[in-house]
Amino acid sequence: MAPDIDSPRSEGGDLALRWSGRVSLTRRILAVNIFALLLLAGGFFYLDSYRSRILDGNLDQAKREARLIARALAAVSPDARDPLIVQLSHDTKTRLRLYSIDGALIADSRVLGERNFLLRDPDKDGLDQRAARFLDAAIDTIVGASRLPLYREQRSGLAWPDVRIARSGGAAGTIWRAPDRTPVITAAAALAPGGPVVMTTVNARDITQTVRVERFRLSLVLLTATIVSILLSLFLARTIVRPLRRLARAAVRVRLGRAREVVVPRLPDRGDEIGMLARALSDMSLALRARIDATEAFAADVTHELKNPLASLRSAVEGLGSVRDPELQERLLVIVRDDVFRLDRLISDISEASRLDAQLSRAKFEPVDIGLMLEGLIAQHAARGIDRDVRLRFDRGDAHDESGELIVPGEGSRLERVFENLIDNAISFSPSGGLVSIAALRHENLLELRFEDEGPGVPEDAREAVFRRFHSVRPGIEAFGRHSGLGLAIARTIVEGHQGTIDVESREDRLTGARFVVRLPLSDRS
Repeated sequence: MAPDIDSPRSEGGDLALRWSGRVSLTRRILAVNIFALLLLAGGFFYLDSYRSRILDGNLDQAKREARLIARALAAVSPDARDPLIVQLSHDTKTRLRLYSIDGALIADSRVLGERNFLLRDPDKDGLDQRAARFLDAAIDTIVGASRLPLYREQRSGLAWPDVRIARSGGAAGTIWRAPDRTPVITAAAALAPGGPVVMTTVNARDITQTVRVERFRLSLVLLTATIVSILLSLFLARTIVRPLRRLARAAVRVRLGRAREVVVPRLPDRGDEIGMLARALSDMSLALRARIDATEAFAADVTHELKNPLASLRSAVEGLGSVRDPELQERLLVIVRDDVFRLDRLISDISEASRLDAQLSRAKFEPVDIGLMLEGLIAQHAARGIDRDVRLRFDRGDAHDESGELIVPGEGSRLERVFENLIDNAISFSPSGGLVSIAALRHENLLELRFEDEGPGVPEDAREAVFRRFHSVRPGIEAFGRHSGLGLAIARTIVEGHQGTIDVESREDRLTGARFVVRLPLSDRS
């Protein structure tokens, strides 16, 4: 079974899609919005970098404080160190420990009564803290953050890497991970080269709390953006995808040959591109429906028009087989010849009428001098001789340009067919010795050509009907079957294919006769 929609792969390079062309529009809209959300979610990873910078800054500050404390303790006597250690521990909110060169503990602010360093037991935390630690661990795993060493108390000062490094002078620091995943910063500095070493310890729980608060705020923003994005995606899917699907289904039904049954939604309330597309498809389906109706009507008319001469021809041929009278046989042969001529003309005109639209759509228009063409047609009629001494007159007026030409863009042979038909039509309806006048007038960028005769004229209620196919009202003196009734219909098709108009109008001089008016756009050079 063929797919619902088949089309040749002739899209332009700027419209061709590769892999995304196989994904529905709704999913593509969602993908674009989700991509934007992922960019926003990248803020979580930025928070890890932000935390690392804060920790590095606090580590540098801890080293500076360790140096300053070491200098302060070196400046006082050993008896005055314990009160100073308590005071400095209270002021800096750190735990201070003083180790000898061999790692023995000399003084500890916690033992001295300043208990400002406490580690939380994670087993006693609530559900919110456990969730926060789980989120910390998950983000650290995703971003590939280095795992900090677990903080554990040591019995000997030499077990601390900071103390070992600081014994030779200078300062050293380390960032540890507490059991509740908060950072612990230690720093050590020697009071003097080869002398005691002071070590500071602080639980930087505020850094973790700050990062978690920012993460919570970012989560709220991300949640809000996600909800808005989903709603916008649904809105876009509803306002774009749904009408496109309706239009596609309608187009498929038209393609399946149900043009008369399909009502393509016009979406009159939409002024965007989808509304334009809907109205264009609706107009296209209406035009297609009208074309189908016209084709069917044309086929019915062709059948009707062909049956009449065929019936007459068949009757005459059957009569020839049974008639012995030579005179009657001659009369029947005349009927056969007339019917054959009529059929030949009908078939030729029908063939031209059926191909005319397609041929005009492919035609390449060139500048055509209408004045020269009309003068040539009049000269041809004069050379052949005009029935009943009908006269032809052409008046250029002031319609021509400076070179005396009447230039329009078009296909010369087609326009010649129009004018030939109008001249023949005017001659056939003119009385003996009548005058057929052709006048050219210019209206801005339009060339107006008037074909007037002195015949009976066209009744006002029949002025549109004369352009219908197979509509034929001929003068009584003309032999039956000389015309197919397609001449004026073909003429209108040709003129409209040249962006012009052809109409029947009343004569301004109120004399009898018909006036056919052809209006064509002038060439830019005229």
